[in-house]
Amino acid sequence: MRIGIDGRAAKWYRGTGIGTYTHELIRGLNNIDSKNDYLIFMPKLDSLNNLKNNFSIKTVESTACDSFWDEIKVPNILNNSDIELYHVPQNGIGISKNVNCKKVITLHDIIPLRMPETVSDRYLKIFNEELPNILDDCEGIITVSEFSKNDIAKEFKFPKENIYVTPLAAEEIYKPLSKCQCKKIITDKYHIEEDFILYVGGFSPRKNILGLIEAYSKLPYATKEKFKLVIIGKKGPSYNRYKERSETLGVSSQVIFTDFIPLEDMPIFYNATEVLVYPSFYEGFGLPPLEGMACGTPVIASNVTSLPEVCYESALLIDPNDIDALSYNIQRVLDNSLLKLTMVNKSLNRSSQFSWDKTACNTLSAYESILN
Repeated sequence: MRIGIDGRAAKWYRGTGIGTYTHELIRGLNNIDSKNDYLIFMPKLDSLNNLKNNFSIKTVESTACDSFWDEIKVPNILNNSDIELYHVPQNGIGISKNVNCKKVITLHDIIPLRMPETVSDRYLKIFNEELPNILDDCEGIITVSEFSKNDIAKEFKFPKENIYVTPLAAEEIYKPLSKCQCKKIITDKYHIEEDFILYVGGFSPRKNILGLIEAYSKLPYATKEKFKLVIIGKKGPSYNRYKERSETLGVSSQVIFTDFIPLEDMPIFYNATEVLVYPSFYEGFGLPPLEGMACGTPVIASNVTSLPEVCYESALLIDPNDIDALSYNIQRVLDNSLLKLTMVNKSLNRSSQFSWDKTACNTLSAYESILN
């Protein structure tokens, strides 16, 4: 097979689910496949510079747009008539029309249709205006969970047999480390000296950070004195709402917003925390719980959309609308060392069932099915 892949998100959107997915998919295909030929369209990227001889790079320059979605919307120029299949991983945005080959997109979720108020106006406009035409031009869809497959098929009446599920995985950097050493690094580098409860992810309203802050505020006074709530994520438009909510609830001195944390430091936070809490209202997959589990971190997550599929029986699953239940289960994990140990073991076992090489194998099978 001769496969083209739009790899721009691997650099331009690194640190997000789509950016991580694109980066790790290319790396995984490089690990498992020496037979098929790949043409990758992407900027120069040091972390993907050891590709095999069957991988060729067509360098793409940035157009310096303010928005990733505006930048990625500009299609790559494909003049290579030898490509048999072209894959666009970022929900199909920026798919090239000027090529006579079969096309597949990775559609991670349909959040703009389910929760339009939680995405940017620019992305919502692009998604709504372009996705129907994109799907009409595709022979197949790759997605990341059975939940998303069913959601997509129902919404777009797309044949289920042409939707391929390729679950994601935690990157290799996510693994158990010395808790004591990780806490020391965080104290020295980020000046967080106390034990803490952790949230990792975006600042979109669908992530339910307001609910998390309220659940934290309901913890006993002694618990809040001992355990900070650390919220990791690039501060977006919703940040002021979260900050104001923590002030209104009287916990602003105990809630720490770190802003963006470099990728190499993320395993340190996962290993140092007492529990990761991920109370999202909607996820197509949800990488942070899996990253935490790969570090042996106890996880509390929502019992809706794809999260039960990802976490299975390794996490405590709660209704994200039930603030009292969320608060109760945070306290429960903090108080019960036996429960915590059980969750650590289950987390490591569950996360070991996912790998990016498996994702690549499943993707390669999807390519073969689409072409055949």
